[in-house]
Amino acid sequence: MRTQRDVFRTEKRELGQAEYARLCRAAERRRNRRLCLLLQTICGTGIRVGELTFVTVEAVRAGEVAVSCKGKVRRVLLVRALREKLLRYAADIGAVEGPVFRTRTGRPLHRTNIWREMKALCGEAGVEPQKVFPHNLRHLFALTFYRQEKDIAALADILGHSSIETTRVYVLSTGREHRRRMENLHLIL
Repeated sequence: MRTQRDVFRTEKRELGQAEYARLCRAAERRRNRRLCLLLQTICGTGIRVGELTFVTVEAVRAGEVAVSCKGKVRRVLLVRALREKLLRYAADIGAVEGPVFRTRTGRPLHRTNIWREMKALCGEAGVEPQKVFPHNLRHLFALTFYRQEKDIAALADILGHSSIETTRVYVLSTGREHRRRMENLHLIL
């Protein structure tokens, strides 16, 4: 017996904009500027955590990041505000080239370090730990973009998906939203 794909996602793991903002503020309070900017870079571009190594000082100066993934290259545009923040940060840490997000020794940050740093913010930010992981920031970007633009094809291109079916998973509404839409049909007499 085959089961139909879910038509809505569970709220337990969904990261909202207010929670994202609290995570960023918690990173700022901890004086962890790198983490705060990292969160904003993933959430503001939809880039994958493993693609952060492509966010170099040179790419930020150019205003776009060339991400190489699965034999394809896609361009990720950086909005002006993010670009300015990243350039200021790079100057402050003395980075003139190479990855923006690096360890003290200059190596690119590893995803396990990013996960650990993000999880450490949960308590202070008042966000459930099961909602806090890098890919959820990508989901928040996708959902926010889709709600504003209603263009799943453009979103698929931005996220680097070759299939809109893959992108569809990112824009599913929650069960609560799904139920509200059904209630608004007013078809039960």
